[in-house]
Amino acid sequence: GTFALYSLICRYARVGLIPSQQAEDRDVSNFQLELPSNRLRRASKLKSKLENSQFAKFFLLIITMLGTSMVIGDGVLTPCISVLSAVGGIKEATSAMTEAILICLFMVQRFGTDKVGYSFAPIICVWFSLIGGIGVYNFIKFDPTVIKAINPKYIVDYFKRNKKDAWVSLGGVVLAITGTEALFADVGHFTVRSIQISMCSVTYPALIMAYTGQASFLRKHQSLVSDTFFKSIPHSLYWPMFVVAVAAAIIASQAMISGTFSIIQQSLSLGCFPRVKIVHTSAKYEGQVYIPEMNYLLMIACVGVTLGFRTTEKIGNAYGIAVVFVMTLTSSLLVLIMIMIWKTDILLVVAYVVIIGSIEFVYLSSVLYKFDQGGYLPLAFAAALMTVMYVWNNVYRKKYNFELEHKLSLERVKDIASDTNLCRIPGLALFYSELVQGIPPIFEHYVANIQALHSVLVFVSIKSLPISKVPAEERFLFRRVEPKELNIFRCVVRYGYTDIRNKVEPLEQTLVEKLKEFITENIYLAHIIDGKKGKEDENGMMNKEEWQERVASETSMVEKAWEGGAVHLIGENEVIASKGSGIGKRLLIDYAYNFMKKNLRQSEKIFDIPHKRMLKVGMTYEL
Repeated sequence: GTFALYSLICRYARVGLIPSQQAEDRDVSNFQLELPSNRLRRASKLKSKLENSQFAKFFLLIITMLGTSMVIGDGVLTPCISVLSAVGGIKEATSAMTEAILICLFMVQRFGTDKVGYSFAPIICVWFSLIGGIGVYNFIKFDPTVIKAINPKYIVDYFKRNKKDAWVSLGGVVLAITGTEALFADVGHFTVRSIQISMCSVTYPALIMAYTGQASFLRKHQSLVSDTFFKSIPHSLYWPMFVVAVAAAIIASQAMISGTFSIIQQSLSLGCFPRVKIVHTSAKYEGQVYIPEMNYLLMIACVGVTLGFRTTEKIGNAYGIAVVFVMTLTSSLLVLIMIMIWKTDILLVVAYVVIIGSIEFVYLSSVLYKFDQGGYLPLAFAAALMTVMYVWNNVYRKKYNFELEHKLSLERVKDIASDTNLCRIPGLALFYSELVQGIPPIFEHYVANIQALHSVLVFVSIKSLPISKVPAEERFLFRRVEPKELNIFRCVVRYGYTDIRNKVEPLEQTLVEKLKEFITENIYLAHIIDGKKGKEDENGMMNKEEWQERVASETSMVEKAWEGGAVHLIGENEVIASKGSGIGKRLLIDYAYNFMKKNLRQSEKIFDIPHKRMLKVGMTYEL
């Protein structure tokens, strides 16, 4: 949720720290915002303050990273507490069974949510039917008068009677709603409507019946409060329920793990996470992804947490902090969106802050009270993940700004390409660069060492827009470097943060087709402009044959160049701290960033560039 909200804010206001915005981005159909016309003054004022404050931009990014880190931490804690709780029915086998189940759970992730989900759906239906049915049974059998608990007077009496202990107990109460923070992350795996229907018609009623039944059971068996779930199950259903409970715990873990993969994919697309391999496991649902590196890191972390804590009590304390933190940060970003984008009535915004904000604050204060009882764990996870994300994003921004400051002017590119000592060889060269505006300095470095250029050269920039998807027909944005005889083009390939970026979509072939379309449209527009300026033939009509000949000539030139062989030129920039830099900057760039870069996926693996047709160009940037 946090990254989606941050992306929405970036889409409306220029608060992104990477200066890669282009005017053409707003022409993408999905980019358009349908906004109400009233309350513009307040929204514009807030937008202006955010855009003009470097601190506000940085703060927004940091809290987004914090929320994302907490959700990823959830991906570790959810499997631990879910499986530990489920196997709690067999006390002596809890540890061994938990670790075995967790390892098996992560091993099947590579098959994808789509395939695994088909086997889970019947199980989860049985689970909710059983807990709901047993809840109704216990409610009728033991004490139906617990229905009086609907009266809010009893919670007031509870706080009056227990005071501080009642407040502390909220840290346990919040565990009843854990999992809801993953709903937004799972939207990429399931439709919004399916989540709404299943939550309102199945999940919520079943849980209410289950908790009511357990309350009724406890009215007669108060000494069994520590193990209410399994003790309240009728004896004949104990073992079937145990099996279903373990299966349901696996499903709950699956939902959080899937959400973790989705969030990492979003973070990666916005330059806030180191490069990892994204595997799309479903041809039907683009949001269903699998990340091998993160899967095994999560597995190791889960097993480590289980071995370290052994019981659900301390893990529950940690889990509560992670969940409430995510909810609080999400609400904070939502308030910004309500004011700036949705332009919600200020009274409704205040009501939201007072009601929802106060509830979340009370729960947050309660879970933080148990910080030393396992509550430090999600903050430790978040600190580690935020360090990784901050280091990567910080150096990524520095590198981008360096290229922007040292980009080649069009005049310099013309001089280089027009050099008589430069050999133009047949073929198509795709020169990859992160720089959107202009030609990167590494191009001059390449020409100085190779002294040759292909007959057609395209500078390709892969860019992420702060929207979920970019329509395929609007993905490629071309510009031509004049004069036309140079056959040099610039291309920005635009993706949303949930779009596919690998071999499922043939980038090279699609780029060539779109380039030919661009050339055709460009020549056609040039003839229209010439016609309006009076440059027409003697019959007063535009020379259609000449136009068709030019189109055929230039598109065939691109086609022949592609058939002659396409070469992918990858800029592998080594970054080092500039001379005289402080020790902090040297540690950040020379050690932390370069360590991550050397041990993570390289550019060609991210975009599945053919190894035989790839040429790396190295250059050192002093940041």
